[in-house]
Amino acid sequence: MVVYRTSMQIVADLLVATDQCGQQGIKTTSLLSKANLSHSRLEKFVSNLTGAGLVNKIEYDGKNVFVITPKGRQYLDHVNYNYNYASN
Repeated sequence: MVVYRTSMQIVADLLVATDQCGQQGIKTTSLLSKANLSHSRLEKFVSNLTGAGLVNKIEYDGKNVFVITPKGRQYLDHVNYNYNYASN
């Protein structure tokens, strides 16, 4: 039986990948591979994350770079806390 990730798990994966790259940000291609998403699905999630203020999208030399915001880091900490609490 195939187990699919929930939207929350995908958002957490995207935030973790973005957070690991720090303030220099992460490029679209790297984010695609680290989050294991297609480009069309990534665009939908990134649109939601930027709309919610969890990630900033920065255009540089025609390329997109994504940087986690303090609000995104706080959300990620909250998700990790709840995950650790639920697994204990």
